[in-house]
Amino acid sequence: MNRISKKLEENKKLLSIYFTAGYPAIEDTVPVIEALQDSGVDMLEIGLPFSDPLADGPTIQASSTQALKNGMTTEKLFQQLKDIRKTVHIPLIIMGYFNPILQYGVEAFCQKCSDIGIDGLIIPDLPVDVYHEQYQAIFEKHGLINVFLITPQTSEARIRFIDSVSNGFIYMVSSASVTGAKSNFGDAQSEYFERIANMNLKAPQIVGFGISNAETFKAATTHAKGAIIGSAFIKMIQEKGIKGIDAFVKGIQ
Repeated sequence: MNRISKKLEENKKLLSIYFTAGYPAIEDTVPVIEALQDSGVDMLEIGLPFSDPLADGPTIQASSTQALKNGMTTEKLFQQLKDIRKTVHIPLIIMGYFNPILQYGVEAFCQKCSDIGIDGLIIPDLPVDVYHEQYQAIFEKHGLINVFLITPQTSEARIRFIDSVSNGFIYMVSSASVTGAKSNFGDAQSEYFERIANMNLKAPQIVGFGISNAETFKAATTHAKGAIIGSAFIKMIQEKGIKGIDAFVKGIQ
């Protein structure tokens, strides 16, 4: 069974952390992953930096720009992760935009992910219809879970279609804005979380965008299976480095 599927069966609220590969320094990728696992994180999203990250707020955009300046590439990431399963057992997801994957070759990219032990992909700009028609068979052949995003504006019909082709979790974007830490959620977001919960989807939901502390983690997971922290983690690592990871994670759960 895929590690993501196993993790989703655990009777707990899941904490996933997003970080940018090759940031702050190019060789920080594996040390960050290992430190996050050691601190008790349930799942990791490894950001593949891209020059035009449309869904990302200023913090993650800046980390992507720095990682690219550091020399991070798709091939470099695969080299860094080639032995990752010798030390890391938690689910690993690569989050990136479709252009670099297309350039690498979708089949070749999926094969490489499978060889390394990557469990899933999040590709915000790959429409679910295109995935279903052209790429689902390739992903499934290589044992990869593809995770789709929904927002407060996504129609019920589209959410149900996404649910029908999902074999992992649904990434529930907390608001219609780009990524970025917030101190709390408003009534509209709480109503949205409740509305999706009441749809009784087969795929569990994990909330992302705007989770930054214990308060927002708790609010996001009242109705959902887990939550993802990105920008707040990037800010912390920029200020404190890898040594700040354990205290950061312990302060969330």
